[in-house]
Amino acid sequence: MHYDLVVIGGGPGGYVAAIYAAKKGAKVGLVEKGDLGGTCLNRGCIPTKALSHGASVYQSLKNAGDFGVAVENVRVDWHGLQKKKAAVIATLRRGVENLLKANGVSVFRGRAEVEGERSVRVVYQEGEQVLTANSLILATGSKPAVIPFPGNDLPGVITSEEALSLDDIPGSMLIVGGGVIGVEMASIYGSLGTDVTVVEMLPRILPRADEEISAELKKILERNGTKIFTESSVESVERESGRLKVSVRTPGGIRSISVDKVLMAVGRRPVTDAFENLGIRLESGWVAVDERMRTNLENVYAVGDITGKFQLAHVASHQGIVAAANAIGEDRVMDYKAVPSCIFTDPEVAYVGLTEREAREIHGDGIKIGRFPFIASGRALTLGESRGFVKIIADSRWKEILGVHIVGPGATELIAEAALAVKLECTAEELADTIHAHPTLSETIMEASFDLLGIPIHKM
Repeated sequence: MHYDLVVIGGGPGGYVAAIYAAKKGAKVGLVEKGDLGGTCLNRGCIPTKALSHGASVYQSLKNAGDFGVAVENVRVDWHGLQKKKAAVIATLRRGVENLLKANGVSVFRGRAEVEGERSVRVVYQEGEQVLTANSLILATGSKPAVIPFPGNDLPGVITSEEALSLDDIPGSMLIVGGGVIGVEMASIYGSLGTDVTVVEMLPRILPRADEEISAELKKILERNGTKIFTESSVESVERESGRLKVSVRTPGGIRSISVDKVLMAVGRRPVTDAFENLGIRLESGWVAVDERMRTNLENVYAVGDITGKFQLAHVASHQGIVAAANAIGEDRVMDYKAVPSCIFTDPEVAYVGLTEREAREIHGDGIKIGRFPFIASGRALTLGESRGFVKIIADSRWKEILGVHIVGPGATELIAEAALAVKLECTAEELADTIHAHPTLSETIMEASFDLLGIPIHKM
């Protein structure tokens, strides 16, 4: 069976690529061995956010008295929350299936074995078939990385995927890794009552975020009871009296910590077995692609986590559109200048563009910075929020927005305006001169812009 394009993988990179090409009139096939929607929908972004919202609702009810609402005997129904999570996943998965069907994409539910630049064997439980295509898009995703310390295979030592479907809320948990996955899990389980410890090898949590942002989140997490060890590493895990005894090397020496669960959140690694014999060029294990998402093979493209660019669903989807466009004869290139990152902790974190350190490496002292705290936001206070701030970085000459960094309520929604500002090379004057509705959280972007310009309005 011949197609204009065959996509391997039905995650946010693969299914978006398939739909885009189909809408442009191409005959498209998609091969998926598991559930449509990939890691994001089934074992990542979506279930994590369902749990984080449940944790947020729980905390809101516990603090309802601050708003004159009497609520007694608040408790978490973990199994009810898991049921809600599963319902959301099922709804979205059906949505992806319906979208593919509505756009005429042929879906093959089997394991792909790429045999050549234009040939894919699909292996089913019973039987197999060969698909041919003018072009292929590889979108096979990634899986959790595992650190090889002694005891990493003991019962109770889990990955982020298993952490989303535990039978019960653990009394205590040690999280190995203080990156995005680690701090999100720390926030979720900490909010639900788990005694959480985070162990991070680097000098700070969220090492890719602006230093002020990661420092602020660390302070907030610790204030809420999370214990954080930086410049530290797990040496071993062993069973002791039905629990897990974790040996942690810290700057102050070896510490022994006893917990119910150990969660490894140390990143992800690419899944490449479907095309391991194809001759695809890899760089440090990741598939090498050019700005058009083309691999070293003329008719083969790659998108998503396997490219090692950004392990973000929205980046994978945009890469999928670029790859599909080029595969069917258009000419598009990827632009990573304005990639927003969103971290669903409590409070949320979001950022886009350059950090202060990155901006100084490029512009030296030729930058200006504006900040605005949420404690000075009327809307934040009406929501019962006062934590965090907005930070805007611009160049000194033109005041062009180079980066925006937010920790605070609604950060993951506010970052869309900032991403557009970076994409369009907006200036601080233009942001300040744009009328923002009152009272809204979005005013904090405007206020930080005024502060950058040296004329703060609602800030001392």
